[in-house]
Amino acid sequence: MAESKPVIYAAMGGNLLIAITKFVAAAFTGSSAMLSEGIHSVVDTGNQGLLLLGLKRASRPPSAQFPFGHGKEVYFWSFVVALLIFAVGAGVSIYEGINHILHPEPMQSPLINYIVLGLGILFEGASWAFALNAFRKTKGKWGYVQAVRRGKDPTMFMVVFEDSAALLGLLVALGGIWLSEWTHNPIFDGIASVIIGLILGGTAIWLAVETKGLLIGESANRGVVDAIRHLAGNTDAVESVNEVLTMHMGPDFVLATLSIRFRRGTPAERIERAIATLDRDIKAEVPTVKRVFVEAEARADVDERPDHGEEPASAPA
Repeated sequence: MAESKPVIYAAMGGNLLIAITKFVAAAFTGSSAMLSEGIHSVVDTGNQGLLLLGLKRASRPPSAQFPFGHGKEVYFWSFVVALLIFAVGAGVSIYEGINHILHPEPMQSPLINYIVLGLGILFEGASWAFALNAFRKTKGKWGYVQAVRRGKDPTMFMVVFEDSAALLGLLVALGGIWLSEWTHNPIFDGIASVIIGLILGGTAIWLAVETKGLLIGESANRGVVDAIRHLAGNTDAVESVNEVLTMHMGPDFVLATLSIRFRRGTPAERIERAIATLDRDIKAEVPTVKRVFVEAEARADVDERPDHGEEPASAPA
């Protein structure tokens, strides 16, 4: 998660400066689209602050109340960010746009808007390129959409999505202001504000959907599960591997639970050694796996009555 912080700091600083210039421009020109863009930048700045808060809280060590650590704080705050984009960013932009359409007012000094939007596109584009480059390094061989769907660190792709929506919003605002000036009809400025709100709403819904699974308890990627199953199947004394259940407790913390059948007649000491070896091998092969629990399953042909049978043994590694 450490690689996410420089991206978030860069986006946060850029958005704060852009927000100030947009509000100044909106105050001078009366542009609804520019006001929506200012609100958008303020929301983005606050969102990046929340992402940094999530990263800080997620780094806290495990405790008696949270024995698996606080890694899911990242997912919680990322979901809050998505809700804020939808409620504040999209809601206020759409409201301002509709209000401007119903009560249009001509813009004053539109040149100021063009200057601010040009600077905004320049700064936002630099932030977007920085975030995209960092995301490209972490996504590996996956495509961009696949990396978002399979990625377990939402802070990285959230910044990319926010910056992409911001760039698109700036272009829409530029088009709305230009049409309003060219046609002498300020309604286009309000329409641009509504479109910006819809862009933010769509972005928020997408981010919320992608974060929801991680917040609830998403499994590790198929490659991780297959690697665990392969290692377990090749462990001494293991006859078969029945279930491999995984869950992300944070971007870099996977909990793995295995249901294993050992060979008939295997002594308890050998089973213990096999479990210890499997625990070591899994953590060495897949560093994100921090905790491994192994359940030794009873054979189907064993009499499971209380006086003859034996309950399955569960051994945390």
